[in-house]
Amino acid sequence: MDRHQQDAEFDQFVIARAAQLRRTSYVVVRDWHAAEDVVQAVLVKLFLAWPRIRRDTVDAYAWRAVVNASISHLRRHGRESPTEVVPDTAQSESPDLSPTLVAALHDLSPVQRAVVALRFLDDLPVAEVAAILGVSESTVKTHTSRAFTTLRRLMPELVLTSEEER
Repeated sequence: MDRHQQDAEFDQFVIARAAQLRRTSYVVVRDWHAAEDVVQAVLVKLFLAWPRIRRDTVDAYAWRAVVNASISHLRRHGRESPTEVVPDTAQSESPDLSPTLVAALHDLSPVQRAVVALRFLDDLPVAEVAAILGVSESTVKTHTSRAFTTLRRLMPELVLTSEEER
């Protein structure tokens, strides 16, 4: 395959997946601007590695890179501390998530947020999330269970069925 075809393939991938990757990163880092920066950095690396990446695993590769980069971003920049007066806020932090849910997600660990994002926002099965994060399926289930326990405590109105936890 020549470079022009590879570039076209990469462009199609970015068009199809960039919003999902950005949303996943946002759930982990809790900041749209940081999430955009993380995804852009990952896409640059992905573009450079594109000729070597197997097409059947490109989604998993990209999600894993985004989750790892998002968690690394948090380690480098630390946790933000809340203030009483917010200087600037966007009209809508996330069009896909309610403000109450966004606030509740802040109390989860970065890995739990990543699991919740991959499992329920990106609708990936447990096995695929485990492969993306490089952990066992039981670890994914444990993080899911602990995340739901925290979310239920913070949002009693949130109804989660046992089927969703699997």
